[in-house]
Amino acid sequence: MRTKLLANGPDGLADYEILEMLLFLGIKRRDTKPLAKETINRFGSLADTIAAGQAALAHLGANSVAALKLVEEAASRLTRAETLDRPQLNTWARLTDYLDASAAGARSGGLRVLFLDNRNRLLGDEAAAPATTTSKQAHAIVARALELHATALITVCGNTDRSRTDGDIALSERLARAADLLTITLHEAVFGVRGHWDGLRRTGRLR
Repeated sequence: MRTKLLANGPDGLADYEILEMLLFLGIKRRDTKPLAKETINRFGSLADTIAAGQAALAHLGANSVAALKLVEEAASRLTRAETLDRPQLNTWARLTDYLDASAAGARSGGLRVLFLDNRNRLLGDEAAAPATTTSKQAHAIVARALELHATALITVCGNTDRSRTDGDIALSERLARAADLLTITLHEAVFGVRGHWDGLRRTGRLR
């Protein structure tokens, strides 16, 4: 089993095979495959097995239960870490909180782009490279979105003492059209003016 894991990676293993290896950590010198198959059949999947209560898993023995509970806790901590590293920016409040808390809020006035996945979780927050035309800049942003497998974008132009110009709106419109051709959505073009955030869509200046 170890050879199969190292050769093909964990994706090639069935649920019962992963459980078989976990059970081996707590049950030495015994073929754990029958017990693993029986347990998966009882609970339905590896995930449901690991999430089961300790009493329900008692037939596996204390050492094996401890191993499964360690896996459960590790998965929980990884999920929490991912949530912190990849915040979900699916509301205006969450977005502005992120911009307020992060140096990535483009406070210098430069353009930044937030790249999001299909659940509006942050994949990347990057400065947009300057370009000679709005068309070139829009296409560069969309190309980067494809590299990150992003399905949505939010542009952020940092705090200034003025409202958005026609050039800012033109770039946003060009970017929205270019992104839409590749089924990528420009959610909003955010700008900061005199200490607060607003958006071109929110103010009706971007269709």
